[in-house]
Amino acid sequence: MAAEKTGETYKIQILEKQLQFTEKLKFVTNRIHAANNVNEILFQLKNDILGLFDAEGVTIYLIDPVKRQLVSKYLVGSAIKEILLPISHASIAGYTAHDLKMVNIGDVHDTKELFAIDPNLKFDSSWDQKTGYSTKQILTAPILFENKILGVIQLINKKSQPRFTKVDEKSVEEMARVLGIAFRNQSKMLHTRFDYLISHNIITDEELKAATALAREQKKDIETVLMENYKVKKSDIGMSLGMYYKCKFIEYSPSVFIQRELLKGLNVAYLKKSYWVPLSLSDRKAVILIDNPRDAKALDVKNLIKANEYEFQVALRDDIIKFLEAPEFDFGAAGSMSDILAEIDVKKEDEDEIVAIESEYDEQSNTIVRLVNQIIIDAYEKGASDIHIEPSKIAKKTFVRYRVDGVCMRHLEIPLTYSSPVVSRIKIMASLDIAERRLPQDGKIKFIYKNKPVELRVATLPTVAGEDVVLRILASAEAMPLEALYLSESDYTNLKEIISRPYGIILAVGPTGSGKTTTLHAALAYINTPEKKIWTAEDPVEITQEGLRQVEVKPKIEFDFARAMRSFLRANPDVIMVGEMRDRETAHIGIEASLTGHLVLSTLHTNSAPETITRLIDMGIDPLNFADSILGILAQRLVRTLCKKCKELYHPEREEFESLSKSYGEQFPQLGIAYDDKLALYKPKGCDECNHSGYKGRAGVYELLIGTKDIKRVIAKRGTVEEIRQQAIKDGMRTLYQDGISKVFSGLTTYKQVRSVCIQ
Repeated sequence: MAAEKTGETYKIQILEKQLQFTEKLKFVTNRIHAANNVNEILFQLKNDILGLFDAEGVTIYLIDPVKRQLVSKYLVGSAIKEILLPISHASIAGYTAHDLKMVNIGDVHDTKELFAIDPNLKFDSSWDQKTGYSTKQILTAPILFENKILGVIQLINKKSQPRFTKVDEKSVEEMARVLGIAFRNQSKMLHTRFDYLISHNIITDEELKAATALAREQKKDIETVLMENYKVKKSDIGMSLGMYYKCKFIEYSPSVFIQRELLKGLNVAYLKKSYWVPLSLSDRKAVILIDNPRDAKALDVKNLIKANEYEFQVALRDDIIKFLEAPEFDFGAAGSMSDILAEIDVKKEDEDEIVAIESEYDEQSNTIVRLVNQIIIDAYEKGASDIHIEPSKIAKKTFVRYRVDGVCMRHLEIPLTYSSPVVSRIKIMASLDIAERRLPQDGKIKFIYKNKPVELRVATLPTVAGEDVVLRILASAEAMPLEALYLSESDYTNLKEIISRPYGIILAVGPTGSGKTTTLHAALAYINTPEKKIWTAEDPVEITQEGLRQVEVKPKIEFDFARAMRSFLRANPDVIMVGEMRDRETAHIGIEASLTGHLVLSTLHTNSAPETITRLIDMGIDPLNFADSILGILAQRLVRTLCKKCKELYHPEREEFESLSKSYGEQFPQLGIAYDDKLALYKPKGCDECNHSGYKGRAGVYELLIGTKDIKRVIAKRGTVEEIRQQAIKDGMRTLYQDGISKVFSGLTTYKQVRSVCIQ
């Protein structure tokens, strides 16, 4: 009987607590729904919400609809500060927002408990480290409205028990439901496009009214008055407009270009008056920049520009005018090269006439602008890595050559008289001194073409025939997967094994343009997981990867590789990639970092893997330290590959086969290739696809030296290049030349191409 009474008493206590919670919840719910804005809920009602739970703290996160991340706000004095979290498994709140799941954890430092929920789940301890607070238990719930994520509520540290209970889970779920309705109602209450500024205490209601009156009086846009008179940032106005119109906000940038063919048939004066401009049209989708996406003139847009789908983006009126008045970098439709050349194809040779022509066609001439733009467009479309502009007084012409797949080919000839305006035009685009023609100059051109960022590195050099210009095309690219590098099976297996090690040094070596950066980024992509902190120092950043912290060094301000590496070592790295070990200091820091628990990847300009070791020792690196740290050295070259569409199969003569086997060396039998009637090789033919060269694209040939115990012993004894090479071959290394010949037998390339990049 006593036990029954105890049970009944317990049930009554539970019911009483539930009733108390329900009453408190009603009170808090009413206050939440009566709040004027979200900030009032976050700041003034936070303690009321916390009072509902047996917890030390509560954090409420909102979803930033533009940046797609979690935002929590807190007050420091009268200033509002923010905590930003990615919507990912890198934090518990981020996991809840990402997977829309409640999480109840008894010990956030227990990796097994985290792993049981999700193998990738992590506890973000940065806030604890910053404040000295100790978080142990966490209960999170997604704040939803009609299954759409609006935020996350997070309870911290259960007061009376070792973890939050099932009752707590139901209670926090109910609070999340209330907040979801409140946040939804708040978002619907955005009556003006500036409500975001008010709700985030950037301006007050009174200031907005005053700004509106002043704008009307001065006949200006309200946005302009807010920026000029109330010092509101353009980015904050953009955030407000983006949230109100539920679309992207675009700011004017000289690197964003309008495709001019979209303006054909449109009255630019009308566009300026109506404040809209077409940004792009691809795959039947039109992207339109407009000052008011809800305006009736959006219907005019659809009548004037035909597309299956329309995406409206919002911009300030002044910025739309700037886009319409920016003719300088029109990479949309320069016109056909033949049409442009027809306009300038004159033959004048004496000095007076040359001066007359140069004055007629200066660097701002429409024809010169279109010519330069088309040269760049053609190079990009052909996959060129470099553009060479070379005047010749002997030929009385200026030659334009492209480097495609590592080989220079002549693309264009223009009259010598147009060399100076073309060079000046490029200098203007690269912000160089057009009056300085005696000294070399370096600069950059950045632009967006076909919605992709492209950078040109510009170098001018004075020659006896005039100024040469070389432009290197650095198109933004993604990391290649490791399996796409054309590594042999053994090299692929060994490389995966060493890049998975926790510490040590790995080097990719070879001449400029041999694909070292591509290889290192492929390696980083393979190990790039949320568990690893990866820093890279590059010059420039050519390949970007989500998850990497990428830094572009700037030697002109003394921010070089060595300085970047020293900074990285203070930034809690797991992996460091440094673009190049150019000097002893950088190499020394890299070796030290690899010996102190970090995986270091870098490049060096050497001819082979064994030579790299002696080069570093000659630079002053201690051989014992280097022997301890080395994991592997990958030497590489890029060889032109046969065009897949037109390559011709043939049966080689025995003499050719024996020449190849002899060149490979005594390890040739390991390939398992014998001379018989079925043996087939390929040779180039030529077609439209490969520009009748017989080759299209490039592939890597490699030489992977693994830091085995025997190799480390030879290094420690300061062995010669030949001693290192012989030991590496014993350990299974295939030389560059051997790897190239194996790719000849696989039909990827030809022996001629292998010999052009490798020394036997």
